[in-house]
Amino acid sequence: MDAQTGRVLYEKNADKQSLIASTTKIMTALVVCEQTNVLDRVRVPQEAVGIEGSSMYLKAGEILTVQDLLYGLMLHSGNDAAVALAIYCGGTVEGFAELMNDKAHCLGMHNTHFVNPNGLDSPGHYSTARDMAILAAYAMENPIFFKTVSTKTVTVGDRNLRNHNKLLWLLEGADGVKTGFTKAAGRILVSSCKRQGRRLIAVTMNDRNDWADHQQLMETGFANYTVRQIVQSGDCMGTIPVISGGQSKVELLATADFSYALSNDEKPQIVLSQPGFVYAPIVQGQEAGFAHVCLNGKTVGKIPLVYGQTVEMEIIDEPSLWEKLFKRR
Repeated sequence: MDAQTGRVLYEKNADKQSLIASTTKIMTALVVCEQTNVLDRVRVPQEAVGIEGSSMYLKAGEILTVQDLLYGLMLHSGNDAAVALAIYCGGTVEGFAELMNDKAHCLGMHNTHFVNPNGLDSPGHYSTARDMAILAAYAMENPIFFKTVSTKTVTVGDRNLRNHNKLLWLLEGADGVKTGFTKAAGRILVSSCKRQGRRLIAVTMNDRNDWADHQQLMETGFANYTVRQIVQSGDCMGTIPVISGGQSKVELLATADFSYALSNDEKPQIVLSQPGFVYAPIVQGQEAGFAHVCLNGKTVGKIPLVYGQTVEMEIIDEPSLWEKLFKRR
């Protein structure tokens, strides 16, 4: 998926619900980044100690910053760090799961539901490749999240943490995001790669060859698609006839930029949704409907329009009764 425009460049079973293992922690980290100060100091609660699966081996009563725990969460995939952060941010694991689901709803992740912050297999805990791509693209815009997931190695107290995401070393421009694995879910990988200011997101579910597949997906995406500006704010998108006006037509101007990821042979079309004409008077800057950007018969963008000029009503001088009578003679 092209992160800037949201265009999906390639998909297969993109909306199939799946277990997502530790890629769950993308949402955990995002919620924590948005709702806490990463310099806050956290006392590790007993509930966060001895959690099954991958761990940063926290000790009850130990004091770490939120940022330290984020490193343990995203580099070392610590299930214990996930619980410690969830309790600190949401009061309880259940309360934090509600925050996760609220954020998923806000992002339009329609096929996703969370019940825990670490991704341990649980009924009702699932997502899809499409939803995880939406999440990752959004999360990578958060500077604290980006700093965390793009870090290769870091020292937290006496712990030396190394990022489990091998793509950071294997793929030019790779800067995130998260690995995941359970026996039931298989290998899950969400990756991000940025080159020349353009970011691609890739997601695979239950893929035994994920490192190689993500490299190939990224290379293909960068080679075959480029982001092009289709519309610039202020562009004239067309004209429309004016009835009873001082001029016969008025320009329709775009009020927003629009860019989209396109292959070399793709040519988008602009379709106006206005009626066949408008009546005067018209005020410059007045809303004038929308222009639709279409590709392969499908709308991929909607741009608000305004009228480019003020058009007053045409005033026609009617002859007086005496003038009409005089002309008849």
